[in-house]
Order: sequence, then structure tokens, then C-alpha cells
Amino acid sequence: MKWLGILGLLALSECLVIIPLRKSNTLREPLREKNLLTNFLEENMDDRSQNETDDPKMYLHPLGNHEDLAYLGNITIGTPPQEFRVVFDTGSADLWVFSIYCSSPACRAKKLFNPNLSRTFQHKRQRFEIIYSCGSVNGTIGYDTVRIGNLVNMHQAFGLSKWQNGFEDTPFDGILGLAYPSLAFERTTLVFDNLKRQGIISQPVFAFYLSDQKDNGSVVMFGGVDHSYHKGELKWVPVSQTHLWQMTMNRITMDRMVIGCFNGCQAILDTGTSLLLGPPRLVRNIHKLINGTRLGEEYMIPCSSVAQLPAFTLNINGTDYPVPAEAYIWKSPQGICFSNFRVQSDPSDEPETWILGDVFLRLYFSVYDRGNNRIGLAPAV
Repeated sequence: MKWLGILGLLALSECLVIIPLRKSNTLREPLREKNLLTNFLEENMDDRSQNETDDPKMYLHPLGNHEDLAYLGNITIGTPPQEFRVVFDTGSADLWVFSIYCSSPACRAKKLFNPNLSRTFQHKRQRFEIIYSCGSVNGTIGYDTVRIGNLVNMHQAFGLSKWQNGFEDTPFDGILGLAYPSLAFERTTLVFDNLKRQGIISQPVFAFYLSDQKDNGSVVMFGGVDHSYHKGELKWVPVSQTHLWQMTMNRITMDRMVIGCFNGCQAILDTGTSLLLGPPRLVRNIHKLINGTRLGEEYMIPCSSVAQLPAFTLNINGTDYPVPAEAYIWKSPQGICFSNFRVQSDPSDEPETWILGDVFLRLYFSVYDRGNNRIGLAPAV
């Protein structure tokens, strides 16, 4: 054990940096993102559905929340600063923002970084491309001053987008990755690593508290842990691969029956994913168990049955982490209930892998310890 063993002895006022996050509407499902879901419901809702009606250098940064779909925080790039709303994403590693070089439809109505307006910008003649499960982005790499609240990161590498695919209707202006350096742009230093290297934070740790409140409450913290955001002690789990924030699970149960992870499996904590993603066969079995009716790529659930549905319980390193039906079912403004389980876009049978997005992370405060390659989990307050 390195520094976290003494963290509890330090006054929070001396070591905490907390950044608020805002939860914002993103692409939830194909029907919703094309505004087809509302029309479908109006035209096809039956009587049952109509009657059924979430150290010295430690910093906390606010995140905002909208409809339990994505959490965004503000950063600035350049001198003078240009402000952007970004996803703080544990499922990717790099920072990129939309730029004036962008020629794709996704750049419409976005804030665009203009390097000509920054006297500290330096261009690196190197291209980048990142492929996400929901789209892709490519462009060129530059260096500039990046500010996250009162954290000032000098000479930070970031991507200036030229073309995006799949981000047309998203409300964010870019993505700030917090995964391991093995996923990063070639020969560049990640935002989190630069914070530590430049002595801006003293401890190599960050943490997320994701609230179900729309406008305030959610935060990402850098450099330490504010224990007032969780109940009980943190349970530590080793990172199984220093690539994504990935860990080993023992089993998955519903109603005391093992329904997945029969011989152990992998789980990835991903703040950039709103849902619970798993292998196709197992997700289909879950929907049979909870009486789901398929609608495109998602499933409707009778709202009247939600109170009777069993918890989805993950056993991780010997500790049970239940996800109740109220968390894995989403109720639309039209009063229709939908499952928050989805099939992974690029599933792999070997090994069985689950992606635990915001549905899980709203329930459990999560700590990401790069110094000891481990993840801390505890029930959120």
C-alpha cells in the first residue's frame, strides 16, 4: 500500500479537488435519438400501458445530470480560455473537442475550439482516430493549457476533431478520457497523468459520485477521496487489466439464481456509458426473466410489475452489489417502462464481459487508484 493508507489522516480541506458534473441527455436508444419512440408510443400504446404511470491538492469538480443518461463537466482550453462541456469518461483515455476544422454534420451547434484565438496553442502534425461503440472521431493533435476548474494543466495534448460519425445529436463538446495510458494517442501524456506529473495533484487517484439529481450533486474528484460521499468502508478490487478500469466478478444472480458469470467473468466500469451492457444471450435471458417485450434494440417492461422484480446482484471480490429493479428500469415521460439492460455493440464470448455504466455507478461511489491499480466501491449516499 502506498499513499491511500494515510489518506484518512489528511484534512479534506488540504487535499480535495471536487468538480461538479451535469447530467445531460445523450443518444439513449436508436428510436429515441431519431424522435421515433414518442410517435411509436402514441400510435401503439395499449390500454394496459396507458394506465401505468431516479493532501493539499485534491479537487472536486461539479457534474450535471439530465434524464440519467450522461454526466458532463466544464473545462477550458487555450489562452484566453475557451469553454467546453465534456464527458469525463473512464471508458476511454484521450481528450478531444470539436474544432473549427470539423466538416461533419456532428459539429453543428457545437462549441468549436479555435487554435487561432489561443496564444499558447502549439500544433503537432500528427493525426489521431478513436473508435467508440457509438461512433468515431478523427483529426489532428495539438497542445495547449487545459483547465479543469482551478486545476491548470500546461502543455496538454488533445485532439482537434476534423470528422465525427455518430455524435450528431449529443450535447457535449468533447470527451475527456480517464482510462489507462495504453489506450492513449501515441507518445502523448493523458490529462490525469499530466496533473500528477506537474504536481497539480499529489495522489494518483480520482473518484466519481453520480447523483440522480438533474442540476447539481454529481462530482468527479481528483487527488484523493471525500468519504462523505459514500456509506461504510470502501471495498477494494484489483484491476484485472491495466487498459480499461476492468475487474473480475464472481457471479451474477437474480432471485437467488445464477443468471450470468457462471465461472467468473470480467466487468468494466464506464462513466461514459449510461446502461448495463452484457453478452447477447445473457441479456436476452434477463429480459425473459423480467417479462420484457422487445421494441427495436430495447425492451418494454410492464410498469405495474417493477415493484415485484428481483434485484440484479453482482458479486465482486466476495461482496454483493445489488442493483434493484427501480435502478435497472427506466420510466419515460410518457409513463412507459424500459429495461436498462442492453447488448454490447461488439460482444465477445471469451471472456464473458459486462460494462457497468451509470445505472450501477449511481448506486455505488467509485474510486480509481492508479497508484495501486485497484478500484474502490461503496454504497453512495
